[in-house]
Amino acid sequence: MFCHMTRTDGDVLRGSISTPVGRIGVVVRNAKVVEVRFRVNGKTWTAEPIARRCSQQVMDKALKQLSEYFAGRRRIFTVPTALDGTDFQVNAWQTLARIPFGHTVSYKEQATLMGRPTATRAVGAANGRNPIPVIYPCHRVVGVDGSLTGFSGGMSTKKWLLAHESSVANRSRTTVRS
Repeated sequence: MFCHMTRTDGDVLRGSISTPVGRIGVVVRNAKVVEVRFRVNGKTWTAEPIARRCSQQVMDKALKQLSEYFAGRRRIFTVPTALDGTDFQVNAWQTLARIPFGHTVSYKEQATLMGRPTATRAVGAANGRNPIPVIYPCHRVVGVDGSLTGFSGGMSTKKWLLAHESSVANRSRTTVRS
C-alpha cells in the first residue's frame, strides 16, 4: 500500500494511503488523528489548517495501523485521536469503538449502549458526522432489520469493510493451531 504525506498550511500533517476501497486521507493535529476521509465519487478530501504543530510519529502510526487493518492484521486501533463535536456526538463516536471487530449493531443498540435508548435518530446523525471512520467504526452500525444504511465512504465501501471484517474474523475462528 502506497503512503503519501505532506504538510499543509498551519503545519497540519496530512497523509494518505491506497487501500482496497480507494485512497484514504488522514489528518494529524497536535499529535492526534483528527480526520480519516474516503475519496468518494472522485471528490478529494480536504482539511482545514487548524494547528501549528503535529507529530510525524502519530501520522506514521496511523497510516501503519490502517495498512494493517486493510491487510487483515489489525482489529483494534491504538493511535491517539482527538474528537471534536458535541458531548452527545463524542459519546456516540466513543461508543463505536466498543463494537467488536466483525460484528454489527443497530442504531437502537448503539443508543442503548450510550444509555440513551430513545435517541436512535440522533445517534444516526452523530455517526453521519463521525470525523474518524474506520478507527471509530461507524460502518459497523446497521438498521434494526440488519439493512445497510448510509456511510461517509459510500455504500460500496461500507459493504466492503463489513465483508472484510467478516472474512478476517471467520478466518481466525477456523485457524487450527498446532
